[in-house]
Amino acid sequence: MSFVWLAPRNLCVIILRVYRAVISPLYGDVCRYYPSCSSYTLQAIQHHGVVRGIWLGTKRIARCHPWAAGGVDDVPVRPTERYSVTDFGFVYAHSHGKG
Repeated sequence: MSFVWLAPRNLCVIILRVYRAVISPLYGDVCRYYPSCSSYTLQAIQHHGVVRGIWLGTKRIARCHPWAAGGVDDVPVRPTERYSVTDFGFVYAHSHGKG
């Protein structure tokens, strides 16, 4: 059941990974913030879900302008993590194995 619940989140992960591999290199290293806006949005979606992650990413992109100070801007942390992230970036539920 968690696969179905996490499918939209993982679809967004695929879209952002493709963007980061194909389109992002065309811009070069121009981001004022660390991590970059696409990386920030990817992490926000992984940790907070699609709706809140896109909201946080949109707020971050709105802050990114020529007069912004920039700097390190990490994704807000959740008090507890309910999911884990693979090396590729997919989100999956923690195993509840008995033993």
